[in-house]
Amino acid sequence: MTEQGGNGPRGIDVTRPSVARMYDYYLGGKDNFEIDREAVRRVEKAMPEIRQLAQENRAFLRRAVRYMARQGIRQFIDIGSGLPTAGNTHEIAREITPDARVVYVDNDPVVLQHGRALLATDDNTAVAAADMRSPAEVLGHPETVKLLDFTQPVGVLMIAMVHFLTLEERGPIMDKLRAALPPGSMLTATHATVDGHEADAVAQIENVYAATPTPIYFREHAEVVRFFDGFDLIDPGLVTLDAWHPDPADPAPAGTGWLLGAVGRKP
Repeated sequence: MTEQGGNGPRGIDVTRPSVARMYDYYLGGKDNFEIDREAVRRVEKAMPEIRQLAQENRAFLRRAVRYMARQGIRQFIDIGSGLPTAGNTHEIAREITPDARVVYVDNDPVVLQHGRALLATDDNTAVAAADMRSPAEVLGHPETVKLLDFTQPVGVLMIAMVHFLTLEERGPIMDKLRAALPPGSMLTATHATVDGHEADAVAQIENVYAATPTPIYFREHAEVVRFFDGFDLIDPGLVTLDAWHPDPADPAPAGTGWLLGAVGRKP
């Protein structure tokens, strides 16, 4: 991508780091700008294993999607999906359910451009421009309504997303999402944790993200599990990603201990 003063291609703002573009850089992608790369370098000083963490997170996503598909989930909402990369949600789900339907939700213009270009000829996928802080906008988006049937179970993914919500936002947002889902629906999420980590390192990372439009909040296990209120957690519950259904057929990098993850089912 070429930077053009304060704006990138098609008027994309490159004066502040973007969480989606930073994550793309963690994964070795090319859809990022120098301001994103500089932010990543600052994160790496506090968390040298950040690229390993990003790969670990993607591996968890694959395992969680396969699990949900094997439980009969045939339609998914991937909230905060990020830039397209290998092993997207629809590709993984279709290993199990060939006609799986997926709505990708994001509000980053780079993500929207690339996602729509990639999925333009796929009738069972869609990209919705919406913000997770507005559940009604996510659930009522024309692309969501067109593709998904809310009389049947839905799999909701919030991978590395809920740690961008404040504790005040947690209840209203998660309650509205849960209320809209029929019984048998599933939620999967990952969240950065303070457990087992130095306070100084956590503070440095939070400071980097404070310069983006989406500050991050590291939390302890007891706070993270509340994002799953109203869902029955699938064994082994909320754990570090390496401990959630490891799959020898799809190996993940060594666990970093920086992320907690779970899958919950709405009774």
